[in-house]
Amino acid sequence: MFCDLETGICGPADQQESAEQASKLTQLRPPAKNVDLYYFTDPICSHCWAVEPVLRRFEHEYGDHLNVRVIMGGLLPSWDGFADRANGIRGPQDVAHHWREVGEASRMPIDGSLWLRDPVASSYPPSRVYAVIKERDAALAREFLRRAREAVFAFDRNISNPEVLAEIVDGLGHPELSGSAVVAEADSEKGQELLDRDLSLARELGVRGFPTILLMDEDGMGTKVTGVRPLETYVDALAQVLGEGVSPRKRELLPLDELLEREGRLFAKEIETYYGVAPAVVAEYVEERVGAEELRAGTVLGETYWERTSVGRGVATAAD
Repeated sequence: MFCDLETGICGPADQQESAEQASKLTQLRPPAKNVDLYYFTDPICSHCWAVEPVLRRFEHEYGDHLNVRVIMGGLLPSWDGFADRANGIRGPQDVAHHWREVGEASRMPIDGSLWLRDPVASSYPPSRVYAVIKERDAALAREFLRRAREAVFAFDRNISNPEVLAEIVDGLGHPELSGSAVVAEADSEKGQELLDRDLSLARELGVRGFPTILLMDEDGMGTKVTGVRPLETYVDALAQVLGEGVSPRKRELLPLDELLEREGRLFAKEIETYYGVAPAVVAEYVEERVGAEELRAGTVLGETYWERTSVGRGVATAAD
C-alpha cells in the first residue's frame, strides 16, 4: 500500500504502473457525446485524498459529458501476511511516514499518527459501508466517502472501527439511515457481495493502483489515467475520448457559498484549485465571498479549512 510521490499512485510497489503507462491512450473511436468515468479508489488511499481538489474541479467543470461511477478497489484487505519490503513497509507503523510525505507534498493535510497508536486494520469495512449506501443513494455514498476521508486523513480517526463508521453515517443526517444498521449490513454477507462487485470490476479492467480514472465511450474504448495528475491531463483525456474535432464543453463553476453549502467543509488547497486562487490570498478570497457569521475556520497541520456553521459536520473531527 506504498504511495509513491513521483508517480502519485497508491498500491504495492511491484504492481505500480509507470507514469507513461498510466496516461497511455489504449484505443479510440470517434465522437461520443457521453463518457463513462470510472474512478477506482479506496477510503485509505492517500493519493486519492491528494487528488480530490483536481477531480472536484474536473467533474464540476466538465460534468455535462460525464457519467461518474466510483468503484472501490480494495487497497488493504488486512495486515495478515501483508508486507511491502521494497518500500520498508512490514506493518502499520511504517505507513505513517509515507502518509505525512503525501500530505506535505499535496497540502491536503494528513496526520497519520493513528498508524502508531490505533492503526486501520483493513480498508474493507469503510468500503463495504460505501457499497451499502450506494445501493440506496449514489450521491449520499460519495458524501460518506468524503467524510470518511476527512476523518482518517485530517482528523486521525480509525475508519475500520465500527463505532467511528456508524458515527460518520449518522452525521450524514439522512432520516432513513441508521449508522449502526448500515454498519451491521455492511458487515454481513450482502455487504461483502456488494464490495466484491467493485473488486471484480477493478480486476477485469486491469486496475492495479489508485487513484485510477478510466474514461470510456459508448463502445467501451477510451483512456486510463493513473495517479495524481494536473487538471489538464484529465481534460486532454476527455477530449481524446470524445473524438477528433470535439472540444469538451465547460460549464461555470459554483460560487463559493454554494460550493461550501454542497461540500460542507473545504481545505485551502481545494479552494485554490477550484477557483485558481493564489495561496497567499485564499483567506481574503473566502472572507469576501462568504459572510464571517456563516463560516467556521480551523487548521490541521498548518492547513486552513472552512466549513458552514449551519451544517453539522462535526463527526469527521478528532475525538474529544
